[in-house]
Amino acid sequence: MTAGRKPKAADVIDMTDGGLDSGMVDGAMEHMRAEGQALALAQQRHEQAVRTVATQLGYQLPADCTDPDLIQRDISANMRRSVEACLEVGRGLRVLKEACEHGNFVARLDVLGIEDRVARRFMQSATKFTNRATSPVLAAAGSQSKLFEMLVLDDEQLEELELTGQTGDLKLDDIATMSVKELRAALRETREEKTAVEKVLSDKNAAMDKLRAQVKRIEKLPPDETLANLQREATSITNDALGAIRGGVRQALIALNAAPDAPGKAIFMAGLIGQLQADLNGLREEFNLPDVSNAAEQQLASEVAQWAQ
Repeated sequence: MTAGRKPKAADVIDMTDGGLDSGMVDGAMEHMRAEGQALALAQQRHEQAVRTVATQLGYQLPADCTDPDLIQRDISANMRRSVEACLEVGRGLRVLKEACEHGNFVARLDVLGIEDRVARRFMQSATKFTNRATSPVLAAAGSQSKLFEMLVLDDEQLEELELTGQTGDLKLDDIATMSVKELRAALRETREEKTAVEKVLSDKNAAMDKLRAQVKRIEKLPPDETLANLQREATSITNDALGAIRGGVRQALIALNAAPDAPGKAIFMAGLIGQLQADLNGLREEFNLPDVSNAAEQQLASEVAQWAQ
């Protein structure tokens, strides 16, 4: 139909034409309304999920909007700022991941120029340090690289740093002056020391559990059980204890001794041995036993050896 031309009768659609099924039209309109409502509900739920994640992480949505484009631009701006914005980048990435449709997050990381591995560290930092935004630990870290290195610390060690200024041999004041390489080495030493201590305690607890079980077996022996049987049980328990000392405890001490020297290391190791000695001395005193650790009497030593058979 050209401009200025009056429409012909054939150009006008007659809605009363019997060829159109009004029921079908109404049904189609109702279906479209239902789809629109379902889409709006899904969008509302998605937006709420994004806002929930933002609230949990303390992330301020740009313009109070859940649009992934705005969140992405906000992340990009934070990346250009000082490293103190590192946590905000991590929070933003976590919220962006929630806001993106499945499969779109990686594409947006490409636009931001962030590798997936680095993005995970940003998000881990946000999760780990969100409740420590004013922590002296973050102030001591002072840089994104150091903050990433400190992800290896567990919550207990971070709390110890905050409260006492030190965890293991790692001091809060030193963190601020260390290079990233020095901090990485110090954290590795702290982690190795913590692992060694945990192994000593684990071996000790395992040995104690086994000893308790064996003691219970001895206690349940019938009254007419011979002294020889009791001695064999006691010898078995003692051998297990010796095995724990010569094996697990000794290996833990070897690892500690091989670690770089630091204030307090020797005292810590001596404390472990001192605890063992104190327990043994307590047993000797409890049962009024002679000290045969350096016994010169061969006869007594021979009797001890016979008990072990």
